Amino acid sequence: MIKFRSKVVAGAFAIILTAVTSQALAKDSSKPIRIPTHNWSSQVVMAYVIGGIFESIGSTVEYVPADSQAVYEAIRNSDITISHEVWQSTFGKSFYNAMAKGGVIDAGTHSASTLEELGVPHYVVEKNLCPGLPSWEALKNCPEVFATADSGGKGRILEGPQSWHGDLMPNRIKALGLGDKFVVKFAGSADAIWAELAAAKKEGRGIITFNWTPNFTDAEGFDFIEFPPYKDGCRIADGGDGSCGSPKGWLKKAANYKFPKTHPAAYTAFSKLSFSTAQIGQMAALVDVDKLSHQDAAKKWLADNESVWKPFTK
Repeated sequence: MIKFRSKVVAGAFAIILTAVTSQALAKDSSKPIRIPTHNWSSQVVMAYVIGGIFESIGSTVEYVPADSQAVYEAIRNSDITISHEVWQSTFGKSFYNAMAKGGVIDAGTHSASTLEELGVPHYVVEKNLCPGLPSWEALKNCPEVFATADSGGKGRILEGPQSWHGDLMPNRIKALGLGDKFVVKFAGSADAIWAELAAAKKEGRGIITFNWTPNFTDAEGFDFIEFPPYKDGCRIADGGDGSCGSPKGWLKKAANYKFPKTHPAAYTAFSKLSFSTAQIGQMAALVDVDKLSHQDAAKKWLADNESVWKPFTK
């Protein structure tokens, strides 16, 4: 009887020891989670928001400035751990190419839907500065409304940094037969776009610029131009003539394939994490409207939205 009880106790102890050992093995690594920062406000603020969430569960984080296209190769090679704003239209191909090579996993999708496109502040449509907008065909008749000192007498279209889309927009303008009426200029940064928008609004003049949603401009009013509908294969890189507009799309998250094993708790929180269009717009507005630093914007957003992010950690 004593021998039997000893075996039971020994067996129970073994089970407890195995459970404790398994918990220890499942503990997140002390190695820093490397989070990329790019060159637009919502992405940078969200980087610090996610870093704050990771830190709240005991993880260590590092923030790494990274190219928004090359980041997927960096994740694949384990130089960066995650990407939290994978925009379908601009980065979908780079994301899927990296996944196909191995080393990058799909960590889920935000509830926000996206659009990256040329457009005008709402007052341009409201004041009828270019009759017929937001249809792209209206641009044929009013290039002078969008002319600037550096556009050589043509209408100017302000694109984002060339590293974002390459020659996608110049190719589109040419394919639509607008090349003799408009010139595409590349902004040095997202901040340069917002400065141009603010100046045009103050002067009440026409401006065409690249923009996206979700963004802080959702609340201020911005009308995207309606170009010919996007369809698979319509872009020059895919064999088309390049005249099509941008697709509405998803906003995904990517991670290095080792992340679920090295940081199981952090990965679980990251995979649960999902932000809405309004929430992402709020993050951007804290910087671009309220003029907080990216770090302070993230701290404020985390403090004001505990009910949103804390469930991701449970």
